[in-house]
Amino acid sequence: MSQKATEARHGKAEGLDMRAPEDILALLASGQQDAARAVDAAIPALAQSADLVADALRSSGKLVYAAAGSSGLMAMADALELPGTYGIPREQIVLLLAGGLSSHGEMPGAPEDDVALAETDAAVIGQGDCVLAVSASGSTPYVVKIAEIARSRGAKVVAIANNPGARLFDGADVSVLLETPPEVVAGSTRMGAGTAQKLAFNMLSTLAAIRLGHVHDGHMVNLRADNEKLRIRATGMVAEIAGIGFDEAREFFARGDGSVKVAVLLAAGAVDADVARELLDRSGQVLRKALTELTMTENTVKCA
Repeated sequence: MSQKATEARHGKAEGLDMRAPEDILALLASGQQDAARAVDAAIPALAQSADLVADALRSSGKLVYAAAGSSGLMAMADALELPGTYGIPREQIVLLLAGGLSSHGEMPGAPEDDVALAETDAAVIGQGDCVLAVSASGSTPYVVKIAEIARSRGAKVVAIANNPGARLFDGADVSVLLETPPEVVAGSTRMGAGTAQKLAFNMLSTLAAIRLGHVHDGHMVNLRADNEKLRIRATGMVAEIAGIGFDEAREFFARGDGSVKVAVLLAAGAVDADVARELLDRSGQVLRKALTELTMTENTVKCA
């Protein structure tokens, strides 16, 4: 029997298939909750990882997700959300998923062992990039190979795995151990391990976005407002942050070409959108710093 924790049998799974449906679901829920708690111990490593991600994106490097199987689905969910939620350019986000997804929505298992495929896929990685390499077992050949290639090219590597002593951790810049307990259904890492990975990705990418200045007082101020629901949400952010009415906020949002940050600066007194963008550029795209500079400038003018 494998000694990996992700393959071990759960102590309460004996006779699982003979229990009442409610009892089975209660055990499954408990297993997910236990797995989620494993993220707490990884918080320091996730904080370091977020800094590496933010540094790469700020310097025009790429954020590369490398994964296979269920871990790949967790990675894909995170990667696909970032452009819309935080306005991160799509060309700066790369998803390397072993074998990809077929037109039938299936995930073939064989590609996760394909080292040659990993070498081909890793061609996109370069110096200045940050690679999030994730594998529940920590030994998936495809993911391990991509991490090795990334290191050799000067990219930063964040290794995320659910087993202590995972091979994936060797040489990584940051090792994120999500030490989840055995799955209720042994080896079904889409469950507890996947839950912990999803939480870790949520936390890591959100903190990176905060570091990049894309969050202000809990608002996603760099979102891509490309439908009516999001335009209304964005306008509401402008109204709340600037302390103005919704209709007035809508006007500033339109003048700011759909940028919450620019609209807030216009509402705060920036002469025009170009001046607002210059303030943001000088502040490293951090709205709070830009607002502070604008206020100081206005006060200086008044005192002169």
